Amino acid sequence: MKARASAHAANTTQNTHAMHQQTTPFIRRFSLTILSAALLSGCAITEPVLRPEVPLPSAWSERPNGDTAPQPQLTDTWWQGFGSPQLDALVAEAQVSAPDLRIQAERVIQAELALRQTGASLLPALSIGGDSGVRTVDSNTSRSTDIGLSASYELDLWGRIGATVTASRAGLAASRFDYDAARLSMSASVASTWFQSLALEERLDIARQNLAIAERVLRVVQARYDNGAASALDLSQQRSTVLTQHKLIEPLAVQLRQTRSALAILLGRNPQARFIEGERLAGLTVPTVAAGLPSELLLRRPDLAASEAGLLVAAANVAAARAALLPSINLSATAGGASTALLSLADSTRTLALSASVLQKIFDGGRLAADVDIQRSRQRELLESHRSTLLAALKEVEDALANSARDTRQEAAQREILAEAQRSLRLAELRYREGADSLLTVLDAQRTLFAAQDQMAQLRLARLTTAIDLYKALGGGWQHPAQTESAAQT
Repeated sequence: MKARASAHAANTTQNTHAMHQQTTPFIRRFSLTILSAALLSGCAITEPVLRPEVPLPSAWSERPNGDTAPQPQLTDTWWQGFGSPQLDALVAEAQVSAPDLRIQAERVIQAELALRQTGASLLPALSIGGDSGVRTVDSNTSRSTDIGLSASYELDLWGRIGATVTASRAGLAASRFDYDAARLSMSASVASTWFQSLALEERLDIARQNLAIAERVLRVVQARYDNGAASALDLSQQRSTVLTQHKLIEPLAVQLRQTRSALAILLGRNPQARFIEGERLAGLTVPTVAAGLPSELLLRRPDLAASEAGLLVAAANVAAARAALLPSINLSATAGGASTALLSLADSTRTLALSASVLQKIFDGGRLAADVDIQRSRQRELLESHRSTLLAALKEVEDALANSARDTRQEAAQREILAEAQRSLRLAELRYREGADSLLTVLDAQRTLFAAQDQMAQLRLARLTTAIDLYKALGGGWQHPAQTESAAQT
């Protein structure tokens, strides 16, 4: 018995040694293949990032408010410059609960997950499986149990997978820039809508005050008519003025409610939500800001940063499409054990297999080559889109600066017109009571005053809206992360 056991052990040792001798050369060749592939990894295909050549002016043609004095620098809490505590609260609420911002935030999360998913392609894939069963054929029963572990890995010799990861990483950056642009746009929309509601509220108050003035004049005309000092025509004309003022009130009230409901939707509230009242347009400050240099605009606007990130995505997609034309090399390894026992691996047979495969498509109908052309066309499209976005951004700043200067001058002129209109109405009423002038003079003075007051409220709103447009056109104090990191290092 001991002799047979010794002989069995010797045979097992010899088989194991022989198996080791057969496997070792293959492992060495397999390792050599991996080493060669690693050395060839420097052959990865890259694609330059194309950027449009847009000559930038050295300075803006316009200056804020036409003023040459130094202006305060733009900050990322620009809305606080208007001096509206209610606006500060509304913007803070919008940045937390606005549905549009939440949607954009989810897109950023999706881009992060897509990058994680794409990056997983750079790692080996591992899988494990096993089975156990009983098989009967012609009254002969056999039992078997096996388990196996397999691994596969694609060598990214030409940089196809790496380019795909680069595209995903640039796509994530673009999504984050889009979120920043959405925050800026949301803040500007909240501020603009809030100021519109204040302007409508003021115009509604002006319409009611003008109605009171018209009714006061009507009482004077009625008294003169009762005393025979005024004609029926005078009385009818003044009644028409009163009715006209009545008619102007309702549309303004409806427009005010609709503007407030639009603001509620921006904030994620119910359209019927109410807002704290008490602020007036006259109590707001129209801030001024330094426009900076046109060359700085590329680092101050998140939408331009997102557009430039799209150029990185396009270049990476072209590189990936070109790399797909070249052969792919896959490495795989499997190890397992099999036994004739049921649910047991005792006395099992163990196997190990290592392989490397090369795959090159010979004919695909031109699909891969067409994909390269498609990606290059897409790259040219994004290049022109970026050029258009940059030119539009330059125009937005110039327009906002010009509108700011124009609205400032017009508001100052309108203020003088309003003062004269108020004085003219007082004099016209006095002369009409004394019988020195006809009612027509009073009617003309009323119409002039009513129009001047309404125009003054609209010009004040225009100045506030133009200031918002300028803040938005300049990027709202946003800075490119690369610029922020550079400043932190210095």
